[in-house]
Amino acid sequence: MEHQWNPRPKPDRVEWLERRVEFEDYASNRAFLDRLNDFCEQQGRYPDISFGRTYVNITLRAEGEGAAIGEADQAFAAAIDGLL
Repeated sequence: MEHQWNPRPKPDRVEWLERRVEFEDYASNRAFLDRLNDFCEQQGRYPDISFGRTYVNITLRAEGEGAAIGEADQAFAAAIDGLL
């Protein structure tokens, strides 16, 4: 399965990005979640996360009320990709 971020648009702007990441086992999933936690702590930014035994769903919302996804959000998403 190819991993990619999917924009969730509203009229005239994109408010958030979503991504689902699948893992072969819980240990791999847990290792990613630990890396993600450390990264988010360093950045002071926390996406919405839900997970099961072998998957993680991540929703990255634009910062600021009424904000659209911008370059900083794209860079944050790319950094998360790098954790994989």
